Amino acid sequence: MSNDELLGLRNLGKTSVQWLHATGIHSLAELRKRGPVDAYCAVRARGFRASKALLFALAGALEDVHWNQLDPEYKARLLKQLERQQL
Repeated sequence: MSNDELLGLRNLGKTSVQWLHATGIHSLAELRKRGPVDAYCAVRARGFRASKALLFALAGALEDVHWNQLDPEYKARLLKQLERQQL
């Protein structure tokens, strides 16, 4: 896993990358295609106890910013999308 491109993304560590692999996400392109909310839901559906910080970490990884620097309105939209997807 040392050459894994996901490990090179901001906010993602070994555990979160392993969780993504378990859901079938193995590349940046696959993560972009799924999007942060769907990827987060897939991780949770596999039974991993990921907090909402992972949702923001995934979004930040796609934007190449630390998740704490994401726009608060964007975070709110992500949470609304997550709520709709979980219904």
